[in-house]
Amino acid sequence: MTKLKIGALPDERPVKVSVELPASVHTDLLAYAKALAGESGQPISDPGKLIAPMLARFMATDRGFAKLRRASQSRAGDG
Repeated sequence: MTKLKIGALPDERPVKVSVELPASVHTDLLAYAKALAGESGQPISDPGKLIAPMLARFMATDRGFAKLRRASQSRAGDG
């Protein structure tokens, strides 16, 4: 079976954010939730809870963002 990029959902204190998704993205989110449930054996009652780990994974693997973040942190440390 294919290994999905996100695993178990972390139990963290949430911050409420409202977002509108294109219908095609929502359809894909539902399909991803179904695939993750099949892989993990854990039902996903709210596919919206996948959005945060997906965004976190995306940002963690975005090399351009990491480079900008490191540069920003080094400038903050210079002050």
